[in-house]
Amino acid sequence: MNPYACVIVNPAAGAGKTGKAWPVIREVFSRQGLKFEHAVTEGPGHAMQLVAEAVGKGHETVVSVGGDGTIHEIVNGLHRAGAREKVLVGLVSTGTGSDYIRTVGTPRNYRDACARLMEPRTRCVDLGVVDYGTNGSRGQRIFVNFAGLGFDAEIVRRTKQQFKTLGGLPSYLLGAITTLATFRNKDIVLKIDGEATQHRVCTVIMNNGRYGGGGMNTAPNAELDDGLFDVLIVGDISKTDFIYSLPRLYRGTHLTHKKILLNRAREIEITSRNGHLPLQADGELLGEAPATFNILPKALKVIL
Repeated sequence: MNPYACVIVNPAAGAGKTGKAWPVIREVFSRQGLKFEHAVTEGPGHAMQLVAEAVGKGHETVVSVGGDGTIHEIVNGLHRAGAREKVLVGLVSTGTGSDYIRTVGTPRNYRDACARLMEPRTRCVDLGVVDYGTNGSRGQRIFVNFAGLGFDAEIVRRTKQQFKTLGGLPSYLLGAITTLATFRNKDIVLKIDGEATQHRVCTVIMNNGRYGGGGMNTAPNAELDDGLFDVLIVGDISKTDFIYSLPRLYRGTHLTHKKILLNRAREIEITSRNGHLPLQADGELLGEAPATFNILPKALKVIL
């Protein structure tokens, strides 16, 4: 087996900041004595291909240098290669939001994160898997942090189209405010661990980690290894109420709101009753409802 790490670099992460930082990060790796080879992504989806090649070469550690979207692709690449439980994943986060590492506990400072790779402590964490609609067929994707339907996914769309260069919190807030102007709450059928109910919602978010949206504390008590999603249901709130409640979402004090519910579950099914209901996972737009979410307990080893 190849003892070296394979470092996968997404130069576009962090609105291009990762590409500029990579020469410094590479030098830090070398000075600390990490034995590695690296590969640079050339576009969306390329990290999945690079992971498959790393697995084929026998690499036992893959390091993500990029954002949450880069981690998302790497884990999906490992899943498709049948190597999720064989390969350690290291995280050097240089992305826009860096929400996943807030729960994992990996340092945001890349020098500190690089140092962790030399004497790694590991943690087995849960993953989510979602089956969803896409262009009249079905798709499936693994996610590490969270997935959302409705307003949450529309914010991702708007943010990527218009505001991503502004960074995590500013881009999300502007995306939320501009999306709010045209978004309408949706009627859904929500089945949680087999029990079906009907709701009119703004958004439903399946949380594995605690944070999303550049630091929004959507699931303050979520654990990465408890075998459960923290399912956040933001009900039929008005636009004025949403704006008023947004700071509470960032502080993690939103769960006392009478139209915000939180459940814990292993399996969730969501069907729209009135039109298109878009889906995002780890900040990547995927498709739409109907969608089914399942937890994969302790399915990935990450370096802390």
